[in-house]
Amino acid sequence: LLSMNFVMSSGMEDDHIFHMTGSGADQDPKGVFTINRLTGEVSVSQELDREAINSYMLEVSVTDQNGKLVEGPVALLVDVNDQNDNRPIFKETRYAGEVLEGSPTGTVVMTMTAEDADDPRLQNAVLRYNIVRQSPDKPSPNMFYINPESGNIVTVISPTLLDRETLPTTQYELEIVAQDMKGRDVGLTGTSTATITITDKNDHAPEFTHSLFQANVDEGSTGVVVNLTVDDRDDPATGAWRAIYSIIKGDPTQSFEIQTNPDNNEGMLSLIKPLDYESLVFHTLLIKVENEDPLVPDVGYGSSSTATVHITILDVNEGPVFFPDPLQVTKMENVPLGSFVALLNATDPDVLQSQSIRFAVLRDPANWLSVNPVRGTVNTSANLDRESPYVQDNKYTAIFMATDNGNPPATGTGTLVIHLEDYNDNAPYVHPSVVRVCEDARDSVVIVGGRDRDIHPNTGPFKIELGKQPGLENTWKVSRVNSEFRQLLTEHYTP
Repeated sequence: LLSMNFVMSSGMEDDHIFHMTGSGADQDPKGVFTINRLTGEVSVSQELDREAINSYMLEVSVTDQNGKLVEGPVALLVDVNDQNDNRPIFKETRYAGEVLEGSPTGTVVMTMTAEDADDPRLQNAVLRYNIVRQSPDKPSPNMFYINPESGNIVTVISPTLLDRETLPTTQYELEIVAQDMKGRDVGLTGTSTATITITDKNDHAPEFTHSLFQANVDEGSTGVVVNLTVDDRDDPATGAWRAIYSIIKGDPTQSFEIQTNPDNNEGMLSLIKPLDYESLVFHTLLIKVENEDPLVPDVGYGSSSTATVHITILDVNEGPVFFPDPLQVTKMENVPLGSFVALLNATDPDVLQSQSIRFAVLRDPANWLSVNPVRGTVNTSANLDRESPYVQDNKYTAIFMATDNGNPPATGTGTLVIHLEDYNDNAPYVHPSVVRVCEDARDSVVIVGGRDRDIHPNTGPFKIELGKQPGLENTWKVSRVNSEFRQLLTEHYTP
């Protein structure tokens, strides 16, 4: 705003000179105001901005030609009058808010706030808010209302229509205009956008897509049997949508478990314990589905929240089973070749099929045994030797297999443990068998003992005496130490 004014002196003379000092004159910002030295006319030489500086304090004095102060100084206050030259500005270019579906009419969603740099005492800075656009405009173009003075956005639509599952979208965009001059047409405007999200509540129970699910599974297997599918109209990836499955009937042995697939909300019904076709062919389970979050009070779980699963166990050819396993027998070693050892007993679990079983040797470390492939009788094909390195703790272990004639054939294995009794088939021997003494020694003494690879009662005590070689009795003699050891000493030895 450019203008001029006059400063008058009460005793003005022709030789008097006006002077002006202060911010806006000879101080920063310099040169905004100037004064005519002769007339006292004060002028504005630059454009004023009230929003930058709203007033100036100046001093005016009068001197004579010699610089002597004649009058003053007096204060000159310059107030800058406001003009409506600033538009309203929103604090944010985009606002985001949310409202729960089904909220009552008049629910406050969010608040829009704009600022105007003009004089707040004048209408230049008095704002009014208005919604000029709603997108989309369905089911009503006036779903929301903004309080023109406070900027509060509230719902106008009825709670019934504010249904997230039936609305065309879950996000609405509002264009908000703030206008000064109390919203009159001459006012300046500013614009911002508000995005309102309709949030979900758990007002829909999950429902199975089918009342009956069916699956076939091989006996003896584990893993996922069937995927159960449900529909839920609530917001995916929330507790109102995520499903929790439970088996409420038909699993007394707890052979099944059900987990939720986090990607698609399906229930993965799995076998965790193998099932036997011969025990039970058909299994019927009753499954219930619920949400992680509780339902709203006026919604409950109906019949569609349960489903039946029929599972058929398919027969698989199973290998014969030995009984008992291991089979333990006791035999004397060195029995004649071809002697009977044991009768293998194996049964086929597939009782509903007529299958034959054949036996064979799978592991016979010493090759001592043979088996009749039809009858399962085990006989010796070599001497049983308790002292063999293949015998541990008097036990010899062999493994046999039984194979049925199914398609494809199946095989089972069984263990035969033979406890071997000792037979006196090993002569005792002297230990150590070789000793060294000096040829001229007159006092040599050697301690020797008897040993036998057999076990009691086919072992000690031993009788130890000199051999029948000529002359031994003239050089050596044997004396008893105890029941197991003897002294072998020279005839010249004197203890």
